[in-house]
Amino acid sequence: MAKYGGFGGFGGNNMQALMKQAQKMQEDALRAKEEVENSEHEGKASGGLVSVVVNGNGQLKNIKIDASVVDPDDVEMLEDLIMAAYNSASEQAEAYKNSKM
Repeated sequence: MAKYGGFGGFGGNNMQALMKQAQKMQEDALRAKEEVENSEHEGKASGGLVSVVVNGNGQLKNIKIDASVVDPDDVEMLEDLIMAAYNSASEQAEAYKNSKM
């Protein structure tokens, strides 16, 4: 009868290798998560007159609005431009996050 090491038939060396591999995977996942959180993605609307920056989790970090698009009589247009820029940046962030995870 063949004698196997403990751990359900896995030899000690195999178990150590599995543990090291699991630890490396955990470290890689943590590193990827940090890269995503620290990444920045810019979305633009109206040829860059409105731009927003989000991090990899889609949290808004910055907004820039050119004064030429600020019209008190047409606030809805500015709202639409901000939303379009945010959606663009958010899509980029999501694609980046998916590629890292």
